[in-house]
Amino acid sequence: MFPHPVLFAFGLTLLAGLATGIGSTIALVARRTNTRFLAAALGFSAGVMIYVSFVEILARAGDALMPVFGVARGSLYTALAFFGGMLLIGVIDKLVPSFENPHEPHAVEEIKGGEEGVAASRLLRMGMLSAIAISIHNFPEGLATFIGALKDPGLGVRIAVAIAIHNVPEGIAVSVPLFYATGNRRKAFLWSFLSGLAEPLGALAGYLLLIRFLGDVAFGLAFAAVAGIMVFISIDGLLPAAERYGEHHVATYGVVSGMAVMAASLLLFG
Repeated sequence: MFPHPVLFAFGLTLLAGLATGIGSTIALVARRTNTRFLAAALGFSAGVMIYVSFVEILARAGDALMPVFGVARGSLYTALAFFGGMLLIGVIDKLVPSFENPHEPHAVEEIKGGEEGVAASRLLRMGMLSAIAISIHNFPEGLATFIGALKDPGLGVRIAVAIAIHNVPEGIAVSVPLFYATGNRRKAFLWSFLSGLAEPLGALAGYLLLIRFLGDVAFGLAFAAVAGIMVFISIDGLLPAAERYGEHHVATYGVVSGMAVMAASLLLFG
């Protein structure tokens, strides 16, 4: 049904990463920011990630590790890998200055009005550093999508959709300051688009690292770490960003909807 597993997983990761280009297009073409849509989309993505992490990915990690190490040690290693994934993405997040954090929401209107008193050189630096920061963030996200798709194509599709949705506002975060600093739509779009390529690079690096260890233990530990990465991204990035768009209830409905859609997907196709 699916092409070669590695090619399919890599293709999914590429598509998810390049969703930053969608955010860039919205920023450069749209006249107004649809905050309700972005809040709902971010909430939906968080709901999908949280639900699939706890209900499916962690369960699969335990199923892979427990037969090898026993129930007690398998559960322990699953938990350690889960929090290890959180620690990895947390350290990456800590290295990004807060004013350049890629999860900080931006609006299309900023292109029209700019930031009063802010020099173009500072905006250019902010945009460039945002692109670098997003690339760093996208690296483990690409690994998460790739590993999920490699183990289960259907699971990979679900993860890729959630990651793609969450990449849209990141494209806006790069495009807004770069366009205002340079006045060049093409350059703003290009940098936003290229920042998404870190996800397939993360997938490639993960594959090269795991190719010798593609057994149950490696997949189990990787799956648990992926769950930790996705939960951290949801709690630390997606939900606060949805709130900062000023649509609390819309974001909450998005979370519930994402969980409900994921639950239905697992019941029907899992």
